[in-house]
Amino acid sequence: MKRIACVWEHNGGDTILWPVEYPGAFARGASLEEAKGKLPADLKDWAAWTGLAVPEEIEIAVWADVPCGLKVCDADSDVLLDSEKVPLDWDSYGRLRDAALRSAQNLQALYDSVPDKDRSANPVRTTFYGAVPRTAREMYEHTKNVNAYYFGEIGVEADNEGDILTCRRRGFEALEQQPDFLSNRVFAGSWDEDWTLRKLLRRFIWHDRIHARAMVRMMKRTFG
Repeated sequence: MKRIACVWEHNGGDTILWPVEYPGAFARGASLEEAKGKLPADLKDWAAWTGLAVPEEIEIAVWADVPCGLKVCDADSDVLLDSEKVPLDWDSYGRLRDAALRSAQNLQALYDSVPDKDRSANPVRTTFYGAVPRTAREMYEHTKNVNAYYFGEIGVEADNEGDILTCRRRGFEALEQQPDFLSNRVFAGSWDEDWTLRKLLRRFIWHDRIHARAMVRMMKRTFG
């Protein structure tokens, strides 16, 4: 059995657990215990999504307790894990970059499978940031269009042109032209949120998975 260190990000009754060693894996719940109960299944889903391995049996340990001012129930998060401030070597970077690219490829394949990309039985819902994407096209465009924003937070000029895999790959190519990018420096980003390259890699995978789940739920509700 492997002991899994997790960061507990929470706001009132809302919780996200972030397993430190598995960037982009997460469990949400109304309580810490509910999130703990969901984490083993999510780690298996994360392994299938990224192509990376996870242990068969785990013991969950809360390594850090991080209160959050955002609406965790709406999948808002701004935490920078201590482990995300550590420099990378080329091998560890390449492994996580490839997982983020595979994640984009998976989302593209899911989107391509939707029979009608502009049809949705989802109700209209809004959050602090505006209307929640309802159709597959809206979900896909939203997920793709964080590309320039995420890369921009670590000082990389990127765009949202083309499909999600193409623009993400171009962003990593631009990143890799920067000297000393593996030093993983901390950037003071927008909305008083700190970013590093390691955080960007986690956020890409997490954000893809959040909206992939939403797309699957929408497809079941809309198409049966």
